[in-house]
Amino acid sequence: MSDAWDDRRKALEDEYFRRKEQETLEKLRAEMNTSAAAAQETTAATMDCPRCGQKLTEVKYADVKVDRCTACKGWWLDAGELEQLTTREDPGWFSRFWQSLSSEHG
Repeated sequence: MSDAWDDRRKALEDEYFRRKEQETLEKLRAEMNTSAAAAQETTAATMDCPRCGQKLTEVKYADVKVDRCTACKGWWLDAGELEQLTTREDPGWFSRFWQSLSSEHG
């Protein structure tokens, strides 16, 4: 009979530590997400214009955040932002131009 109690105690102990590990993992994931978001904000706030070296600011254009230089007024796109701008529901001249370039090279 003591084996049954030992098995039960061991099962409860295993469940307790599994739950504690899960809580710890969730806490670490939340901290990582928070620190990653803070690092991204810091990076975006300290980016310099490749053309003139002045600070870039994020501007929302057609629901896409693009970087704009405060001095030379240049617009700079991060990875994937050009595709987001060209695949909008309302295709403008830029979308048609980009699609024609893509079809020539694709």
